[in-house]
Amino acid sequence: MTPTDPSWDHYRAALAVLDEGSLSGAARALGLTQPTLGRQIAALERALGTALFTRSPAGLAPTEAALTLAPYARSLAATAEALRRAVAAEAEGVAGRVRITASEVVGAEVLPPILADLHARHPDLALDVVLSDRVQDLLRRDADVAVRMAPPTQGALVARRVGTVRLGLYAHRRYAARRGLPERPADLARHSLIGFDAGTPFLRAMMRAAPALGEAGFAWRSDSTLAQLAAVRAGFGLGACHTALAARDPDLIRVLPELAWELPTAIVMHEDLRRLRRCRMVFDALAEGMAAYCAG
Repeated sequence: MTPTDPSWDHYRAALAVLDEGSLSGAARALGLTQPTLGRQIAALERALGTALFTRSPAGLAPTEAALTLAPYARSLAATAEALRRAVAAEAEGVAGRVRITASEVVGAEVLPPILADLHARHPDLALDVVLSDRVQDLLRRDADVAVRMAPPTQGALVARRVGTVRLGLYAHRRYAARRGLPERPADLARHSLIGFDAGTPFLRAMMRAAPALGEAGFAWRSDSTLAQLAAVRAGFGLGACHTALAARDPDLIRVLPELAWELPTAIVMHEDLRRLRRCRMVFDALAEGMAAYCAG
């Protein structure tokens, strides 16, 4: 915007005159003096290079230029009001939409009560929850806030470490009653194992910790960790499960406690979003809730 460009005040003045039909009426509507309003109209006419109003017995009559300008001025007024409401909502309460991404198991099993409590406190807050075991790109704004089980490698991200999600190998009581339980890693070859279809960093970590898993092979393979968890709960075989989740289910039995994995967990968002209260509130709620979950 150059010094000669009209300001919003000038367009607002013209719109008020259009609506009120006189300088005095427009000045009252805007809470300005009549001379001030007159100077704003004159400045707008100079900037546009045309007259906007002519005097008539009934007051100020709009010219063709003023009538052409009117819908654009009303659009500016609507935008200004929307900006005012957005700022007021940000200052007075938590409202708007926030997009969250988390792994399948965390998003389906852990986040719902955390987000339900947050929404109960802030009912004008709308939440999109993306469940994916792939890392979403926060720099491209695929999501606003993420629950990550790997440290962020991109710059311009704010991360808060909340603890460690621990996993172990589990079986359902129905499976144990039918097949028994392994007493040592070598026994895994005689059991039905639940695991991944494609190679993943977590699968490679599992294999390093327990080479017997790779030697035994998987009887159920799926890249969906939710499907794997469902298979464990159904009694299909032995599979990895969060220890905190398993603690909630008395039918899940820990198998070979020496087989354990740890996932450092953090809440992450783009640094530009810290100024938005709704994003900060979601970030803080996830950090608090996930810290409690990691603590067991």
